[in-house]
Amino acid sequence: MSQTYTLVNPYNNELLGEYEYSTWAQIEEKLALLKQGQRIQRKTAAFERANTLMTLASLLKDHAEEMAKLITLETGKTISDSRVEMVRAVNATIASAEEARQISGEALDSDAYAAAGGKIGVVCWRPLGTIFCITPFNFPINIAMHKIGPAYAAGNSILFKPGPQNTASSQLLVDLCYEAGIPQEVLQFCMPPLSDLDRLNAHPEINAINFTGGTAAANAISAAAGYKKLLLELGGNDPLIIMDDADLEAAAKSAINHRFATAGQRCTAAKRLFIHASVYDKFRDILVEKSAALVVGDPMKDDTFVGPVIHQAAANEIRKRIEGAINDGATVALGNQYEGAFVYPTILENVSADSEVMIEETFGPVMPLYKFDQVEEIIPIINNTAYGLQAGIFSNNLAVIRHLFEELDVGTLATNDGPGFRTEHFPFGGVKESGVGREGIKYAIREMSYTKTLVI
Repeated sequence: MSQTYTLVNPYNNELLGEYEYSTWAQIEEKLALLKQGQRIQRKTAAFERANTLMTLASLLKDHAEEMAKLITLETGKTISDSRVEMVRAVNATIASAEEARQISGEALDSDAYAAAGGKIGVVCWRPLGTIFCITPFNFPINIAMHKIGPAYAAGNSILFKPGPQNTASSQLLVDLCYEAGIPQEVLQFCMPPLSDLDRLNAHPEINAINFTGGTAAANAISAAAGYKKLLLELGGNDPLIIMDDADLEAAAKSAINHRFATAGQRCTAAKRLFIHASVYDKFRDILVEKSAALVVGDPMKDDTFVGPVIHQAAANEIRKRIEGAINDGATVALGNQYEGAFVYPTILENVSADSEVMIEETFGPVMPLYKFDQVEEIIPIINNTAYGLQAGIFSNNLAVIRHLFEELDVGTLATNDGPGFRTEHFPFGGVKESGVGREGIKYAIREMSYTKTLVI
């Protein structure tokens, strides 16, 4: 007998639907079907996969408004934010189509070393098999296409498991994939209960796992997966640095967009702001004024900037972090207000460097400010976290930028932009507990492939 789960709108707690988890028998049937899909993919030319993905991009564009509304209903993300996500999802799909045509290997002469001459090695990239793609709630369609797109482009079959909150939007995405021409044998949707995840991750018919989410879940995946290929995009505690030569208006706008959009629920959100002492007061005043003007409320309204977080439990955890920082000596420059699953944009000053809100990832709209005099003093503070995803800096001092690029433990440093900068064809990923491997369409294709060499 299958188990069920119920979903509600985080904005008003209205019932969205009741769904059934996939049974283990259904999962095994899907995996057997995907095994057949691997043979179908071998017979599908790269240009055919590219054409299918371009058709899918067109369908996503046609259904963008419908999909955006589903995302907002399911997650509480503002409708404007959901519409931007759909633009990104279309771009990711187009990029996957283009990269499907560009997969290339190399030819190597064997005479580089003695006694190995007279041969040529033809190195090709081949698909791994069946990729288990697991996505989180915050960008349900864009992140899905950053996995499904390159996995399909590389010639794999795909078992797709979204966050339970995104059941309706993800099912619509899969339906559009089928309409575009991706065979059911190549893509299957599943929603296993938590109790079945370990044995699914360990299943011999799963050849690789591509996961975006939290560290605890990634640890469980790693423990169960054994020797499978893992591509893990995890959390971040991303800094935004405001130097003394920064454009303060632009920096404040970026800080708001990169922290309070999506109610702060982004792995690349600007979770810690480091501000040079000489501009601290002026920047803080600009930031507080702009943040206080943000509209908080119904995520379906076009002018709303901050909606609810994903559920009440998440709001409670954010509140606990804020109160902990205040108990450690922080003062409230803005916010510290709550209503149901709403956490109002909160700006904290005088935050201790070893406060939990500075060291741990806080998945919500809270922004701790840290004043500094010399850039050297903030490097160990920024690096004093388990994460190392992205960072941003506002400055035109190339020497400072280059120095921080070398010293900060991150995968990307964005100049005169926030740490949330991402575009489809750039590599994306971090160091330490921010993950393993790189996304970004071209790089993800490589991660979901292996080299095979013909010696002639």
